[in-house]
Amino acid sequence: MTGSNASASFDDPDERPPADPATALRMIAEQQAEAARRLTPNMLLYYWPWGLAWLIGFGLFFLRFGPDGRVLVALPAWLPLTTLLGLLAVAALLTGLVSARAYGQVTGESARRGAWYGISWGLGFATMTTVLAQVSDRLPDELSTLLWSGVMVGLTGALHMAGGAIWLDRNLFTLGAWISVTNVVGIVTGPGWHALVVAIAGGGGMVVVGGLVELRRRRPTPALPERGTR
Repeated sequence: MTGSNASASFDDPDERPPADPATALRMIAEQQAEAARRLTPNMLLYYWPWGLAWLIGFGLFFLRFGPDGRVLVALPAWLPLTTLLGLLAVAALLTGLVSARAYGQVTGESARRGAWYGISWGLGFATMTTVLAQVSDRLPDELSTLLWSGVMVGLTGALHMAGGAIWLDRNLFTLGAWISVTNVVGIVTGPGWHALVVAIAGGGGMVVVGGLVELRRRRPTPALPERGTR
């Protein structure tokens, strides 16, 4: 009876064990690739929201608060900062949703890391906003703008690198490093120019890299060779 039950359990071809080791290895590789795909966030949804936010937000900063105090386009003074903060909030929300979807099946220590990392974003930006609001009014407009943008961009880069270090995610760490280097270059160039550097090299660079990462992600994974083939 035991033998008949065992044979009956494999009547479905999909439930039969692999016929040879090569097939078993191929099945394992396919299952591992599928699991990695489900647990790996779509980096396009990291790069593009942040890239577009910086490209548009800091682009408006450059047009309104240009080098040497020039106003290249007569925009309302409140518009660049309001637009940038709104777009950054949307980017942060999308980042959180993508991370939650990718790591939502992970429990235990990894889940706590994700939760604490998300909290660090909120508390970090709330703290910096409070401090800058108390200080920026005592500075000239061009230095106040440079202070706000430099600190916020620097914090964003540091948090991205921290996330990459926590999860050993090379893409996330590289993104944070690129943000940080771009920020330093922009600050050295001075008020007005910082916004242009961050908009083009930071925002535009992230949009381009996001597209390249997505193309690489969609590239089909080479299948394991069939048994007996070279």
